[in-house]
Amino acid sequence: MSSLLIVAGESSGDKHGARLVREFLERHPNETFFGVGGPRLAEAGAEILVPMKELAVMGIFEVAARLFRLRQVFRRLRHAASERRPRAAVLIDSPDFNLRLAKRLKALGIPVLYYISPTVWAWRKGRLKTIRKYVDRMLLIFPFEKEIYRRAAIPAVYVGHPLMESVRSGLTRTEFFVKHGLDPRRKLITLLPGSRTGEVRRHLPVIVKTIPLLREAFGAQFVLVAADGLDRTGLSRLLAGAPAEDLRLLSQDGYEAMAASDLVLSACGTANLEAALLGVPFVAFYRISPLTYTLGRKLVKISHYSIVNILAGRPVVAELIQRRLTPENLVREARAILDSPKRQAELQAEFRKLHDLLGNEPASVRAAQELETLLAGVPSAKRADEPRLT
Repeated sequence: MSSLLIVAGESSGDKHGARLVREFLERHPNETFFGVGGPRLAEAGAEILVPMKELAVMGIFEVAARLFRLRQVFRRLRHAASERRPRAAVLIDSPDFNLRLAKRLKALGIPVLYYISPTVWAWRKGRLKTIRKYVDRMLLIFPFEKEIYRRAAIPAVYVGHPLMESVRSGLTRTEFFVKHGLDPRRKLITLLPGSRTGEVRRHLPVIVKTIPLLREAFGAQFVLVAADGLDRTGLSRLLAGAPAEDLRLLSQDGYEAMAASDLVLSACGTANLEAALLGVPFVAFYRISPLTYTLGRKLVKISHYSIVNILAGRPVVAELIQRRLTPENLVREARAILDSPKRQAELQAEFRKLHDLLGNEPASVRAAQELETLLAGVPSAKRADEPRLT
């Protein structure tokens, strides 16, 4: 029985990786996966050596604060790869960690399939040189990335966006309201503060102050969806000032919550795209440390932060970044949507365009096929006599 290394450092990567693993194991039940992931990858059958929360950190200075622990994780994976000799590695997003790991895997003779490209179109284009040296095949999820990789002469395949095969609600609005004890006569606002602990700590204090203002303005009730891997005790502590009778804290039914909502308030990231694909109006926000933001402004080559605006090439949804993220601004942007059926219709029309842009490629199937293709040229015994790195 041969093994494969997989590394997913955050919630979205855990979901996408799990679908790839399931698809691959259906074809090759004798293969095994081990590495970094969360509950979705574990459920799919992967052996989790390191929980994904150990890698889920965002920002230059935030990473520096966790550097010792990240180095420990890196050494553990390097040792596991050296001992187990996986036939290949599947690295998902998380480029600060995964590109460094790809270099070590290359030295071990382990081919690398990289799923979800670093945002080289937004910043740190120099990473393309690193990718060319250490990644055997890049799997792309956005159509416009194909030309970037063609020009860079890097082997890459567009497989489609994995969200296109997974974003859907399993409950009607009525069913969701009944299941979670919500009042069908009141508006519902879903709160998505982020998938990383640092994001939640920066965003929730503002959201907690915003909840009573939105309740007063719209008579709203709220659902907060906790991403996989977040500490529920810590979340509850941060929510201590929020009105418990009007707020439900969920760790499941995330898509159902969004689909049943009148509005979503979402941290920039994958959740923005999920809300758009569900056709639900949302306001995007984000806050990082001032030092990281100041440095990032000098390096980032894009003028938008939400992936929906980036894909559209213009400001489709409101973005509240850094100091603009205030309770007053959140209420103002919420009012601009909730008080305007015309604005709601405009957003839904834009979201349909986005759906058409991303298409309906079966990303997990395509990704599993690309892994098969990579492995076809890498028999299990190929590297048996190569020296191991310690």
